[in-house]
Amino acid sequence: MFGSKLTPSLIFTGSMSSSLFVLLLSLLLGLQPVATDLYLPALPAITTALDGTVAQGQMTLSVLLLTFGVSQLVWGPISDRFGRRPILLIGVAGYTVAAVGAMLATTMELLVFWRGVQGLAMGSVVVCARAVVRDLYPGALGARAMSKGLSGLGIIACVSGPLGSLAAALLGWRASLGVLTLFALVTLLIVALRLKETLHEKDPHALRPVALARNWIHILGNRTFWAFSLLATGSYGCLFTFLAASSFVLIDVLGVSPTVYGLLLATMSLSYISGTLICRRLLLHLGVRRTVFVGGALSFAGGTIMGTLALAGVSHAAAIMLPLYLVISGHGIHQSCGQSGAVSPFPRSAGVAAALSGSMMTVMAFSTSLWLGPRMDGTVLPLTNGIWFWATFTAFIAWFMVQRLTASPHDD
Repeated sequence: MFGSKLTPSLIFTGSMSSSLFVLLLSLLLGLQPVATDLYLPALPAITTALDGTVAQGQMTLSVLLLTFGVSQLVWGPISDRFGRRPILLIGVAGYTVAAVGAMLATTMELLVFWRGVQGLAMGSVVVCARAVVRDLYPGALGARAMSKGLSGLGIIACVSGPLGSLAAALLGWRASLGVLTLFALVTLLIVALRLKETLHEKDPHALRPVALARNWIHILGNRTFWAFSLLATGSYGCLFTFLAASSFVLIDVLGVSPTVYGLLLATMSLSYISGTLICRRLLLHLGVRRTVFVGGALSFAGGTIMGTLALAGVSHAAAIMLPLYLVISGHGIHQSCGQSGAVSPFPRSAGVAAALSGSMMTVMAFSTSLWLGPRMDGTVLPLTNGIWFWATFTAFIAWFMVQRLTASPHDD
């Protein structure tokens, strides 16, 4: 699946084929959308069943993302010190336990608690998954490898929405979280049985305060890190705004049924997959910076069309979803290039770099959630204005900050 240019780097896996590696990377990265997309169609029902408010319902998502983001700052250097495999095993196991706790929760407070624990564990998984790619592939090869894994993530997200809505409709909202638990167990089994260590030179000083501070200063002083981290952050802002607000806007405001909402999530995921496929094609012919420029155009066009239609009074699901497909196609490009580009300059501290970049995205998401909560006013505007803002921000980073970077191996 990777192709001849990527396969030679997989000698670390021994018996693991490149196709199995793509599957594993997809599963690891997919734990994040599974934690959100599977339960979103049931979120209004969960809120009602547990006597919660809309703000508490959104808190089950924002707390997950806050602990996810903050924990990465810890998991990154730990994975540089002890390796990726043991941290992945701990993380996926903790994620699974938290999924069971959430499924059995009897109050909103308990549900929020277990979602927070799940985010804590998920931070280790995503940091290590990104760092594994940097362990194996330099430069643009890393962007193409990441796009393979993100294509798989898109497929997982595509299935998650309809599957979550179907499980909730047939068996109740707890079944949606039960499916999440099964997904985590399968991932844990594959990691335990097939993944070997990818970090060949562990850093024995990674957890020492002086060394950690030195790494942070080095990474945060790098223009390439900032350009690609902000690119990924802005692009994720578009997606998160939709995830945080869309179930309430589309179901409660526009009257879309939970089943149709799940199908709309699937079509959004298809546009994301398309973006990752476009990304791989463009990388071969244009390089990273020009590929990102195209992604910026998709983001800006989609966000502007959506925002303009909403301000003009067009209140219909199609006026949100059709422009969103452009935004999410751009997201497929920006995440592939942004996540790999942020860690590319740091082969010896990829875990720390991945952690800093990932925490930036999730702190943004938590802040956006706090902004959205009080502004959910029974109209589409909080959703559309939020996406428009982040789409414009992403385009600015893509068109100016990334383009001003000097040529580097990452652009080969």
